[in-house]
Amino acid sequence: MIHIVFNADDVDVLNEAIALDETMQGEVMQVKDDYAVGPLLNIYTEEGIEARRQWWREVLAGGDYAGKVDSGEVDDVKLTGELVDRLKGNEEEIVWIWAAQNKHDVSGYYWLMSQLKDFQGRVFILYLNNLPFINEKGNIFYPEWLHQIQPKEFLKAKKLAREITLSEFEVDPDIWQKICEENKGVRLLEGGKKLTQEEYNFYDGELKKFITGDWQKASKIIHNFLHKAKSTTGDAYLLWRLKGLINEGVFDVQGELGKMKDFEVKQKTKQEESINVE
Repeated sequence: MIHIVFNADDVDVLNEAIALDETMQGEVMQVKDDYAVGPLLNIYTEEGIEARRQWWREVLAGGDYAGKVDSGEVDDVKLTGELVDRLKGNEEEIVWIWAAQNKHDVSGYYWLMSQLKDFQGRVFILYLNNLPFINEKGNIFYPEWLHQIQPKEFLKAKKLAREITLSEFEVDPDIWQKICEENKGVRLLEGGKKLTQEEYNFYDGELKKFITGDWQKASKIIHNFLHKAKSTTGDAYLLWRLKGLINEGVFDVQGELGKMKDFEVKQKTKQEESINVE
């Protein structure tokens, strides 16, 4: 059995759950890219894959994750190749794809399953959408991410495993293809597995609300956004958008425009805004 997840924290908690139940024994593999943001056009061709890598190089340049694209740490193409080889080499092998109700997991699901149609009947989905679980305090909650679930609770969740149907293998890749061809920058989850798309600047308006008239580290602004905004995304993406706003002259900045803790940002004073208008 091969388990697929989409977040590093999910790997740890699922391995803890597997240790509690021998019937779940298997390797946990992670799809590491965030397919809820960035270009998707021709995503399964060398040209499209390289275009996406180049976009990530630009997003991460000078930031906290600079150089990560070419480090080999994130290589989903290689992961998928290994997965397919294992399925071809062992007809008894099966795959469990674990996903919670968030745009990151669902986008990753579409990207992955669209490449596994040849193995219908051996690929299972465990989509934990709108399902209650018990947290550490004994209260019922609805997790947005897998790693929010206690390891012992996964033993109940495993009962949800079901085959991805032939119909889904026909319909879902078409849905994903249409999303890829639209080639917008941001995917959002409306409910179920329904994704909608917005432009790259989708988070800018909300991000601006966390910039005040006082100097704040970029790291603090992004931290506040991630903990208070209704719809969030990765910190690297937010740092890229924040730098873009600064380069447009929308805000004042001091320090080196690099990592999140390297510079501070604040709103322009009324006098500065008046001068800019004139």
